[in-house]
Amino acid sequence: TATMKSLRFISAEAFVSNAEFARKSLGSVAHNLFPLLFKASYLLEQGEVIHDLVENWPFVDFNMGKLLGTTVDYQEDLSHRTCSVCLESCLTGLRDYVLNHPSPYVKRLKVVDLTGIKDVEVQFCECKKTMGRWARTQLLSKLCVELLVYLQQRPCNPGIFEISIDVLIDLFVTERNYELVVQALLKKCYCPLKICCVALRSDSLALQKFFYITKLIDPSLLRKLEVVHNVRLEMEHLEMLFNSIHFPLLMSLTLPARTFNVRRFTATDERMLTNIGEKMGKMTQLTELSMSFSILTGRIQKLLSPLKTPLKMLDVSNCSLNHADMAYLANSFHANHLEALDLSGHNIPDLYPSTFFKLLSHSSSVLRSLTLEDCNIQDTHVNMLILSLSPCQKLQEFRFLGNPLSSQALKHLFTFLCELPMLKNVEFPVPRDCYPIGITYPIDDACLCRFDHQKYESVAEELNLILLQANREDVKASTPLFGSYDAAVQETNNELGAYLMKSFKETLEKFTTSLNKMS
Repeated sequence: TATMKSLRFISAEAFVSNAEFARKSLGSVAHNLFPLLFKASYLLEQGEVIHDLVENWPFVDFNMGKLLGTTVDYQEDLSHRTCSVCLESCLTGLRDYVLNHPSPYVKRLKVVDLTGIKDVEVQFCECKKTMGRWARTQLLSKLCVELLVYLQQRPCNPGIFEISIDVLIDLFVTERNYELVVQALLKKCYCPLKICCVALRSDSLALQKFFYITKLIDPSLLRKLEVVHNVRLEMEHLEMLFNSIHFPLLMSLTLPARTFNVRRFTATDERMLTNIGEKMGKMTQLTELSMSFSILTGRIQKLLSPLKTPLKMLDVSNCSLNHADMAYLANSFHANHLEALDLSGHNIPDLYPSTFFKLLSHSSSVLRSLTLEDCNIQDTHVNMLILSLSPCQKLQEFRFLGNPLSSQALKHLFTFLCELPMLKNVEFPVPRDCYPIGITYPIDDACLCRFDHQKYESVAEELNLILLQANREDVKASTPLFGSYDAAVQETNNELGAYLMKSFKETLEKFTTSLNKMS
């Protein structure tokens, strides 16, 4: 089974379980056992042992994803355990690796890769305290700044300044940790630990600060850029960004809501959109694009046709796509390569059922994730949906929250879903018959929870029974009312809420000022 342990791993667990003994004995441990002991220590949350293993790491590289992933001795993947005790011990051990050795000649470490850590909803670590992406950004930046201060204030072995370790990390920058991250990046050339940003997520950040941090991180290394929520990036700013900064390795781009709004387009805006499309066309590695909640009616082709590499992930949810847009997607070379597709917020059955069918048939051989939330899929459309999904034999995730489907229709659909061999996760809506008669879709947030909970539980049990009887216990079916779990939003929701309130207050003040001027 996946959790079977080799005799070597069991011995490693026994060794690290006595932290005091393990720490004293590390000096006589063979170097090739360090990775084994690291994973055993991480599983048992032996923070002090983890610290000392990293402090004395004997290899050229330290890759968290590989060390915690599936190994011969213990197949369970621990990279989704963002245990605060373990991760803090890793990072402080890294700092002390720089400081605490008398001889620089035994130091071989050149690259630390922290990008393999996965943030998930359910944590299995005993301490129950997680260190998310934002907190990891904060702690690494803090340690780099403190390390420089320490080296400046105290006499150190000159060999320390010859140490140069690239620390690959996915940074998450908001207003709250911005100054600290900037300090660490500005002094990167003087610090033995060099932050190398592979992915950047920006939220709740002024536009000027976003531009500055993007230039500081060395964009030539960036593979993923997420600009979300409270960064007021509009089309003209995006054009400025692409004109001033080159992203040769960028594979994934997420833009905030309302980046594009074609309803108020001028001739200048059309030229701007063409330029943005051409700039993206030069990003030869770009395969993932998310542009949700922009208004892109009739402009998808202009934006995507310059791309020379086919997209594997496309999120155009709530983008007001018309028939021409869907026809372009269905016939484009992207269609045959789409592994993840989000078309939420579009009235698919009424507006473009045949084009949607064509799009899915083209992507069916590779499609792994499909999201069709708030698409007005009703009972009468279920057979059409089944027909569209039938070729998608590699589908692993299917999300269709917010659609007005009855309990009976859901049972019919679930019977079919059991036949998809790779399916692992289904997010289904609260059945329409659980809500009061006359409810209108899409349901607003105020009414979302006003349904017959007892009836819903009964239907959910029946749906799970359908999966059980088909021997599909491997499929997780749920109804997350307010959308799927987002680790980044969860970690910074207090700051996000405060920023939203501040923006709302500023808007009200401007409105009041305008009214006063008019009167």
